[in-house]
Amino acid sequence: MDVIEVLPQLHMVRFRIGQAHLWRDGDELALIDAGDVTAAPAVERAVRSLGSDPAGLRRIVLTHCHRDHVGAAGELAGRYGAEVPAHRLDAPVIRGTAPVPEPVLLDWEHPLYEHALAVPVVPPVRVDRELEDGDELDVADGARVVHVPGRTDGSVAVHLPCRGVLFTGDAVAGVGRVMPGVFDVDRERAVESVRRPASLAPSTVCFGHGDPLTENAAAVLSGASEVTP
Repeated sequence: MDVIEVLPQLHMVRFRIGQAHLWRDGDELALIDAGDVTAAPAVERAVRSLGSDPAGLRRIVLTHCHRDHVGAAGELAGRYGAEVPAHRLDAPVIRGTAPVPEPVLLDWEHPLYEHALAVPVVPPVRVDRELEDGDELDVADGARVVHVPGRTDGSVAVHLPCRGVLFTGDAVAGVGRVMPGVFDVDRERAVESVRRPASLAPSTVCFGHGDPLTENAAAVLSGASEVTP
């Protein structure tokens, strides 16, 4: 587990597979995604290493239903009373009442997907608020939900317009190069969805996988939809 400062109020907590992002508003904390089912102790250590108290965790926003993003949300929310918002279309999967959607894989994605399946299975996680496109969240002077379907039907990005920050979840990947995410249930929609967050012209972009963009972020993100996975 590594804790990486992106901005003074924003840190990335990187796990063996994937990462979560921690936003701090004084004593109040918000997580964007939560890592896999083993990640809760690492998140707590990360929070404490920054001089904050995990009891300040108010929200765990889930960008989509995959196990490397949802895993620790239930444990952390149960321990600290944090609200868990997720998009309406992914909420049944997160709650365990619908199966995880199967992706349509390209040939080169098969070995990567087998590796991803090594992440432990997640027990059902409660969803306290079902999100829609354009909904606002009480994070960083107002966060905006951006529906970016394709990775899953209910994938979302989270935009902090007052701070110029965008969390793409897995709609965009930043591993090696910035490009549409992999393991999509609908590749055409996934590529189209990259254009929506790019139009927001953020100055800082944080991905579900890969290093954040802090320089020329808007231009790089705008070019991502033209990259063929």
